[in-house]
Amino acid sequence: MIIEPTPIAGACTIGIEPIADQRGFFARTWCRREIEQAGLCADIAQCSISVNLRKGTLRGMHLQGAPHEETKIVRCVKGAIFDVVLDLRRDSPTFLRWHGVELSSANRLALYIPAGCAHGFQTLEDDCEVAYQISEFYHPECSRPVRWNDRAFGIEWPLPVTVMSAADQTYPDFKQ
Repeated sequence: MIIEPTPIAGACTIGIEPIADQRGFFARTWCRREIEQAGLCADIAQCSISVNLRKGTLRGMHLQGAPHEETKIVRCVKGAIFDVVLDLRRDSPTFLRWHGVELSSANRLALYIPAGCAHGFQTLEDDCEVAYQISEFYHPECSRPVRWNDRAFGIEWPLPVTVMSAADQTYPDFKQ
């Protein structure tokens, strides 16, 4: 695995190292030892998928707060997405900054999202599937989402939004 830092403290991309032959290739997408050696959280409590039918679909910005903060590893296994990590950790040197990465079935990158950071994505193609590895069980009472287009963050989404849940449209403004 190739673990590369992003401009957000503690967030990184995780790439694969394919071993190819005439059949195609084989690659490790997860290794507890390598994740831990990189100083990242290697706990996995749940794995989930998100299927998204239309280009421009936006999901986010989602965050689960204390005492059940989540670390996530997100990978697009079909299609392509613009994946965003937003730092909401008040003690972080990158507090209120965001970073976007294209994740696709072609580039096979994953994004590691540390606890305390919000996450969201927009589909760049029709018919996308996103796979999540999540460090904590879901606790709806700890949900702390923020608005996808809040001026406090200035996230630059690549496409007009075509589909979004009613809940994602009604999150409150961020308050410092």
